Formats: sequence, structure tokens, C-alpha cells
Amino acid sequence: MFTGLHELKNKTTHMVIGLMSGTSADGVDASLCELSGGGGDKLNVRLVAQYEQEYPEMLRERILGAGDSDGAKTSELCELNFLLGEAFASAANALIDSSGVPRSEIDLIGSHGQTISHLPPRTEAHSFQLGSTLQIGEPAVIAERTGITVISNFRARDMAAGGQGAPLVPFVDYLLYASADSTRVALNMGGISNVTWLPAKGGPEQTVAYDTGPGNMIIDEMVRYLTQGEQSYDRDGSIAASGRVNAGLLEELLKHPFLKRVPPKSTGREEFGVDYAIEKFEYGVHHGIMPRDIIATATEFTALSIARSLKAFLLSKGSIDELIASGGGVLNPVLMDALRRDLPGIKISTSDDYGVPLKAKESLAFAVLGRETALGRPSNLPSATGAKGPRVLGQITPA
Repeated sequence: MFTGLHELKNKTTHMVIGLMSGTSADGVDASLCELSGGGGDKLNVRLVAQYEQEYPEMLRERILGAGDSDGAKTSELCELNFLLGEAFASAANALIDSSGVPRSEIDLIGSHGQTISHLPPRTEAHSFQLGSTLQIGEPAVIAERTGITVISNFRARDMAAGGQGAPLVPFVDYLLYASADSTRVALNMGGISNVTWLPAKGGPEQTVAYDTGPGNMIIDEMVRYLTQGEQSYDRDGSIAASGRVNAGLLEELLKHPFLKRVPPKSTGREEFGVDYAIEKFEYGVHHGIMPRDIIATATEFTALSIARSLKAFLLSKGSIDELIASGGGVLNPVLMDALRRDLPGIKISTSDDYGVPLKAKESLAFAVLGRETALGRPSNLPSATGAKGPRVLGQITPA
């Protein structure tokens, strides 16, 4: 029975599950972590176990449909919220079963949920947008099915405080990678790419983070469209490797206005999702470009959008000694080769080199964020999100 979070504060080490489903909506990534320190002390993280659970194709289609430009019925969102709660709970239970850790020893679950819509605040010439965000995957269902307290809905509080609500992982990047000796950039290439700039000897208030634009999202959706759903991504970059970059199409892609927006900034499927990918694929076909060349160009565009963003917004602050990459994009050798070519002189490592598996990074991060909330500690970085100040994030659903 839930007796409050005060018991957690009396412990120095916690076992926490992090659950994450990204903008690609492929499924749930789950990580079980042993965490200690933090709150001004060095954070110690030990990844105990991880588990990946793919969504059935029909569920994935419903998720994408709920977030498309035509929107979804209230009844559809209502049902999806509970269906995804069951999916997240199933992934958590499978992780526990495979880990060998007794359920009674697990303190918390931090669940990011599935983003359906993320509309960051924006004030531009002749344009104003009030910030709002929606992640679903009912935490009450997760708590009920697992018997474990759940922390969820992390982004809303930062947005209520005037922030972008994203990226939130930079708080964890700072704890994991900040160095007194070198300036590092943590790059995560999921559906969307985001970077965290960690200056040597810098504190959290000097950390800069933002979304650069697409990660795997455009490439994945173009491959799905090309193969009529038979392939969900460009495995090993094989399609891109067989094609050539088309200068005209690349120029067209680089016109996207998001690339020129000044940080703090965030984006998602609303700007780089299915509609955009299909539109640009058809643009290529209309101009006589071979499908494999379209995929090659989309891959180069992803790398170039990251590289140009670093040059425009971060390299002006000083040199970058090392870039630490994570996310599914690292598994695409064509994308990584393009990144190295577009960022000469910068050492490129991966999170694996620092003991964090490529695909566990974000789920691990929400385990850390969930623990910070349970301990009553702020975990947004106003320098990254633009919020008015530090905030304790998320909502608590007792076991």
C-alpha cells in the first residue's frame, strides 16, 4: 500500500524503471536503473536491465493517426490513452520479469508516455502560439498493473512556466557527461535530433540544449512510403548507400523555417512527420529523382541540419572537443559518415563508450527524472527550455 514518498528520501540508492516511446512511435523502451547521488552530488547510474517492446502495427497506425494534421476524435484519444497505458505496463512487467529483480525492490516508474502533439510556444512576426503538449499512456493503468508508483507528464510543468517543455534529457546529459577538461555536445538522434552543449567547467546554468530538427523521422517515413510499409526504416543505411545526394532536393529540404529559429526551440511530428516526409518524397518523384536518391538526400539533410545547427548556435561560443551520439540514428552508418564529414575536427563518440547503450539513453533519462521528482528536486534546465526557472516536473500516481 502507498504510504508516501518520504520513505524514498530516507534511502540513498533507488531502483527505478524508465519508460519511453519517442516520436517515431515504434514501441516502448524500458530501462531498470540503480540510481544514487544527484542533488548536488555526483549521480551514479547502473543500468540493471533493458527491454524493448514494439507496438503492433495497427496500434502504431492509430497513434500516428491521432497526431496527424486532421486530428482525432475525442473518443479515439480516450481509448488510446488507456490502450497505451496497458502497453507501457506490459513493457514494465516484462522488464521486471527478465531482470530477476524482485518487484518489491523497485521504488518507482518514470513514464514519459507517447507524445500525440507538442506545440511549443512561439512568438514571431505576425504569429503567436500558446505552448501546449499532450503525452498519453494512462499512468493509473501502469500503477495498477505493476503495483509501483508512477511519475508521468513531465513536460507540462515546464511549459506552464513559459518553457518549451523540451528537451528534458539535457538535465541527465549534464549529470552524465559534464567535464572540467573538455567541452562536449550530447546528440540524441531519435525521431527528432536534439543537442546538449556542455562547456568545460560549466554549471547547469551554462548548459544549452535544443532540438536541431529531424533525426530518423523523415528517413523512416520515406522508407515506409517507398516500401508500402514492408520496411519501417533504412536498415544499415543500405538504401541511402545505394543512392546519390540530389542537390536540388537537398536545397528544398534546407528551406524548412525551423532550421533558422534561434534556441530555445523544440519540434516534433507536427513539422517533420508523415505529411512532410511524403510531400518531399513526392516532390522528388515529380522532379524525376530516383527513390534511392531521395532516401540518400534525406539522410544527408538530417546530418547537415545537425551540423549547420552546431555551427550556427554553438561553435560561436567556442570549440567543441567531443560529440557523444546516442539514439537509433547511430545505427545508420551512412548518417554517421555524413555527420563526420560535415563536422570535421570534432571527435565523435557514442553513449556506448560511456556505458549507456544507444537505445537506452532516453528511457534511462526518464528513470532519473522520475526519481528527481519523487525526491522533490527540480529537473528542468531553464537555459535549455526557456522556462522562468527550475521546476519540479511531473505528476505522481501512487501504487
